[in-house]
Amino acid sequence: MKRLLTFAATIVMLLPTQAQKRLGGYPITPVTFTSVKVAPNSFWGQRLEASRKVTIPLAFSKCEETGRYKNFEHAAAHLKDPSKVFPITGYSFDDTDPYKTIEGASYILQTYPDAKLKHYIDSVITIIGSAQEPDGYLYTARTQNPQHPHEWAGDKRWSKEEDLSHELYNLGHMVEAAIAHYQATGSRHFLDIAIRYADCVCREVGPKPGQACVVPGHQIAEMALCKLYLVTGQRKYLDEAKFFLDYRGKTQGRSEYSQSHKPVVDQDEAVGHAVRAAYMYAGMADVAALTGDTAYIHAIDRIWDNIVSKKLYITGGIGATNNGEAFGANYELPNMSAYAETCAAIGNVYVNYRLFLLHGESKYYDVLERTLYNGLISGVSLDDGKFFYPNPLESMGQHQRQPWFGCACCPSNICRFIPSLPGYVYAVKDRNLYVNLFLANSATMKVGGKEVKLSQETQYPWNGDIALKIEDNRAGRFNMKIRIPGWAKSRPVPSDLYEYSDGKRPSYSVLVNGKKAEAALESDGYYTINRTWKKGDVVRIHFDMDVRTVRANNKVVADRGLIAVERGPLVYCAEWPDNNFDIMGILVNQSPTFAAGEKPMAAFIPADRHKQLTLFKTQNITTLSTDAQLLAYDKQGRLTTTDERLTLIPYFAWCHRGSGNMKVWMPQDVRATRPATPATLASQATIASSTPSASMKSIADGLVPADENDRSVPYFHWWPKQGTTEWITYTFTEPQQVQSATIYWYDDLPWGGCKVPESWNIEYQNAQGQWQPVADADSYPVKKGQPCTVHFTPVKTTVLRLNVKQPEKYSCGLFEWSVK
Repeated sequence: MKRLLTFAATIVMLLPTQAQKRLGGYPITPVTFTSVKVAPNSFWGQRLEASRKVTIPLAFSKCEETGRYKNFEHAAAHLKDPSKVFPITGYSFDDTDPYKTIEGASYILQTYPDAKLKHYIDSVITIIGSAQEPDGYLYTARTQNPQHPHEWAGDKRWSKEEDLSHELYNLGHMVEAAIAHYQATGSRHFLDIAIRYADCVCREVGPKPGQACVVPGHQIAEMALCKLYLVTGQRKYLDEAKFFLDYRGKTQGRSEYSQSHKPVVDQDEAVGHAVRAAYMYAGMADVAALTGDTAYIHAIDRIWDNIVSKKLYITGGIGATNNGEAFGANYELPNMSAYAETCAAIGNVYVNYRLFLLHGESKYYDVLERTLYNGLISGVSLDDGKFFYPNPLESMGQHQRQPWFGCACCPSNICRFIPSLPGYVYAVKDRNLYVNLFLANSATMKVGGKEVKLSQETQYPWNGDIALKIEDNRAGRFNMKIRIPGWAKSRPVPSDLYEYSDGKRPSYSVLVNGKKAEAALESDGYYTINRTWKKGDVVRIHFDMDVRTVRANNKVVADRGLIAVERGPLVYCAEWPDNNFDIMGILVNQSPTFAAGEKPMAAFIPADRHKQLTLFKTQNITTLSTDAQLLAYDKQGRLTTTDERLTLIPYFAWCHRGSGNMKVWMPQDVRATRPATPATLASQATIASSTPSASMKSIADGLVPADENDRSVPYFHWWPKQGTTEWITYTFTEPQQVQSATIYWYDDLPWGGCKVPESWNIEYQNAQGQWQPVADADSYPVKKGQPCTVHFTPVKTTVLRLNVKQPEKYSCGLFEWSVK
C-alpha cells in the first residue's frame, strides 16, 4: 500500500510566523501555497486546472461509487444503534481516500474559489465526523462491526497496528487533510475531529504502563503529528511522533519491509516498502528539526546518500521491485520491471524538500525537480483522469493507465499533491529569498519580516528562459538566491550514479535589468544576488537546454551499454506511435545529434465538473529526433541493419495514445542491443483469452525469465479472477502441425496474488471445429521459473488452446507460451 504526504506536509508551511518563532521549526521557511498563484495557461497552470476539473471530482465520485462514504455511514449507524452491524469489505485503509481527496480539494480552493465544492467538502466532513466514537477513535474498519472487524484489524484496537490494521496510517492522513482544510477555509470542523482522534492515540498508544506499545505499520502519522504540534502548540503531539520513531526496531514487529528491523538512528540504507520508507525519513526530518535531535539527521543523510548513489532511477523514481513495492539491492535498477510507484515518487519529493529546509543546499531540489517532472507526473495522464501505479522505464504494452484502482492510494495521492505544488516554489531565511522552481506565477512573501511581491514568467521546462520581476519590495536589501539546476552544471544527480556522456559544456547567464549580475555561484548551489531591490527590477535567467546523453554507473547491470536522453529537467523516451518500426531493436549512433520538434498531445478536460460536457484540448510537447539503426533477423536468421529516424517524447507523456513499446534506456553499444527475433508459430498467431488484455501478446514475444525471481520481461495474468478455469488460444492463418508446448509460469508469491496453476492442459480444434485434448501428453509440469514442456502426438490444427485451472484464492499468469 502506499501513501503520500501532503504537500503542506512541510510542517512549518502551515504556521503563522509568530507560531514558528514560538515553537521553532526548520532553519528555512517555505512560502506557503496560499501565497503563490500559478499562471493559468502555463505548464503547471494546466495541471492545476485539470486537477480541479478532473482529478478531484473523479476521486470524490469514486469515493461515493466504491462505498467509502458508506463505511462512515455504517459506523455512525452502529454507534447510534449497536444492534446494527455491517459486513466489512475493501481495505483497512479505505478511509484515507476521502481524507486525501478533501486535502487536494482544500488546496485547490485557494487557486479556484468554489462555493459548491466547499459545501460538498463540508457535507463529507459531516459524514466522517458521524463515525467517530465517543473517545475520539475513528476507524470504520472496526466500528461498523466491532465483533467481526476487518480481517486485518485484530480483535482489539492497535493489536495489529504493526501488521496491516493501518489505524495510525488513517490517523495521519486525517490530520494532514484536516490541517489543509483548516488553513484553506478557516473552519475547525474537520480539525477538531482529527484532534479528538489524535488525543485518543496519545492516551492509548505509547511506552507507559497500560498503553499499547506499538509503532505504525505504515508510516505517516509521524509527519502529521509534527504538523499538528505546530498548529496547536501542544507538545504531546510532537512527543507521540518521536515515540513512534524512537521505538522503531524495539517493539515486537521488526522487519526491513516496514523499516523496523533496527532503530532508525542506526539505519544507513534505504530498504523495504519504498513509500513507508520515504514517509519515515520525512518524519525523522520533522522530529529532528523540532527537537534538535541530530542523530536523526545523521541517519537521514546516510540514507539519502545511499538512495541518490545507488537506488535512484534516472526519472527520480524509487522502489525497484514489486516484491513488497520495495527498494532493491544497491544498483538494482531494472527497467521493464521497475516498480517506481507514483506514491514513492511523491514521498521522494517530501524527503528532499525537508532536507533542503534543513540544510539549504540546492542538490536536494535537483533530486526533487528530477522526480517532479519525470517519475511523479508520469503517474497521471495529461488530463489528470488516468493513472499509473508503477512507472516502468520500459514496456512492451503490458502497462496501461487506469481511471482508478481497488487500492486507490496513487490516484488519491496525486489528487492531493498537484494542487499543493505552489508551496514548493520559494522559501525564505532571514534576508535570503530562495527561488527553487521555475514556473509562471505571482507570489507575496516576507523577507526579513517585510513584504516582497514577485512575479515569474517562463515556459520552463520547454525552454530555459526565466524572468523574475520585483513587483513591490518593502524589505530593502536582501539576497535573491537562484537555484542553478544540476543539469545546467553538467551533473544529472548529486552522485556518480549517472553522468553525462556527450562531453558538452552548456552555460547559463543571469542578468539584472539587462546587465550581468554582480554575483557568484556559491557552494550551496545558489547564484546569490545581493542588492537593494526596487520595484520593476527584472532578473533574467537563461539556461542552455542542450540535448544530453546519460550513462549509468557500470554497476547498474540493467543499463550497461545503454544511454538515456535528457533536455533540461526532462527525461525522454522512445514510444511506438512515433516510430513505425520495432524500437526494441534500435541502436543509437556513437555520436548522436538531435533535432527538436513539436507535437500536440491530446487531453480531454471537462468543461464543467457538474456536467458531462468536455472540451478537447491539446498540449504541445517538445520532441527530439536522431538517426539510428534498426537491428533485426531476417527469415534465414541473418542479422540485418536498417537506417531509421528515431523520435523521442518526454517520459511523463508516454502511454497517452494506447499501450505498446516504450524505452527510456536505449542501446548505444552493440553488445547491449536486442535485435528483433524471427517470427515464430506463436508470434504469427492471433491470440485470444478468456480475459482479453493488451498484455496478451507478451506470451509470444520470445522473452523468458532468467529465474523464478526475474520480473524484467513482460507477462500476462488473469488477476483478479481466482479459482476459475481460464484459457488462451492461438489461431493460425493456415493449419499447422504441432507436437509440443512450453510454458513459463508467472508466480509473484509471497507478495502478489499469482501462483503456478493447479493444473493445465492443451486442446486443439479438429476439422469439425470441435475441441479435442491432445493425445499421449507426457506431463504438464507446474514449476516456477523453469520451462514447463509437454510433448504429445502431433496434431494438425488451425486453433490451439491452453486451459488453466487456477488455485483457490490465487490467480495464474505466464511469461511465455511457445509451440513447436
